[in-house]
Amino acid sequence: MADFDRNIAAHTGTGARAQIIDMGLRDYMLRVYNYMASGLALTGIIAYLGYRTDLYAAIAGSPLIWVVMLAPLGVVFYLSAKIHSMSFASAQTWFWVYAGLVGLSLSGIFYVYSGVSITRVFFITAGMFGATSLYGYTTKKDLTGFGSFLFMGLIGVIIASVVNIFLASSALHFAISVIGVLVFTGLTAYDTQKIKEIYAEADGHEVAGKKSIMGALALYLDFLNLFLMMLRLMGGNRE
Repeated sequence: MADFDRNIAAHTGTGARAQIIDMGLRDYMLRVYNYMASGLALTGIIAYLGYRTDLYAAIAGSPLIWVVMLAPLGVVFYLSAKIHSMSFASAQTWFWVYAGLVGLSLSGIFYVYSGVSITRVFFITAGMFGATSLYGYTTKKDLTGFGSFLFMGLIGVIIASVVNIFLASSALHFAISVIGVLVFTGLTAYDTQKIKEIYAEADGHEVAGKKSIMGALALYLDFLNLFLMMLRLMGGNRE
């Protein structure tokens, strides 16, 4: 009888711990998505203001455009390299700085595409991202090997994009966009699963907070690049 009671208590304790972990994971993922969504909102606001105030047009006609285009990349490298040594507050600040800089660099899309097409593509991208991220969160399949394949595809997209700067081939442009959509859709599922797994490795509130920032950054990049690839395929040019 005593052994039976101990077994019941053991199973009850295991269930309670699993429930606590599940609630903690849910809160952690909600924090990641909230950071990502807030970053995207800031990017969108800055991009639109840069267009409406003609700030981007003024910068585009000067050498500062290179600073605007390359600064976000520098921030990503800095944040990735220093995330372990910087505080959670600093990580947050650099994330917002990055989102703002990306917004300014994206102001140019309003000169190329109509506002209606940008809005339409954004919501289509949001639907695709949401469905794929949900799959990455709920699937029991290990996507690690799939991630390696996607990384190779990403490298291929980058190289082809650089080559097409000189070739200016519309066919290659279309192919890059289609492959890019597939790559970043897949990366969304892969990164979501990876972020979910990283939660178990977080040790303490400060570390978990910084990991949520990096997770948000990964999903932010997936969403942003998926949106830009979709915009190339479906965006309507301004009249």
